[in-house]
Amino acid sequence: MKKGGILNAGLNSAISRLGHGDIVIVADCGLPIPRGVTVVDLALVHGVPRFEQVLDALLGEVVFEACVAATEIRGTEAESWLSARFGEIQFISHADLKQMATSARVFIRTGEATAYANAALTCGVPF
Repeated sequence: MKKGGILNAGLNSAISRLGHGDIVIVADCGLPIPRGVTVVDLALVHGVPRFEQVLDALLGEVVFEACVAATEIRGTEAESWLSARFGEIQFISHADLKQMATSARVFIRTGEATAYANAALTCGVPF
């Protein structure tokens, strides 16, 4: 039994396979899931788990070197969630973010019900 950190077996498995440059999508419950991408569906009901909770759990275990979000997130609560955790956020259209999701190594669906609470995170290295 793990002592702490992420306990979800599917998410642990997906994280252990990540490498430098891989893309991880952390999505609200409404972002379309692309075909052919590994999905870890954590959504239970609207709002559970929250986007922030999943993001914080990931940041405790994975090194990310870049964060991409939709321009539509600007001025929303979701932007502040990302800004508090990443020094720089690259903004692209929501349509381009959905296209980017098709090349993700893993797609993590949260229960978040806040519009545009989605991010594409690029894995870095710890050295």
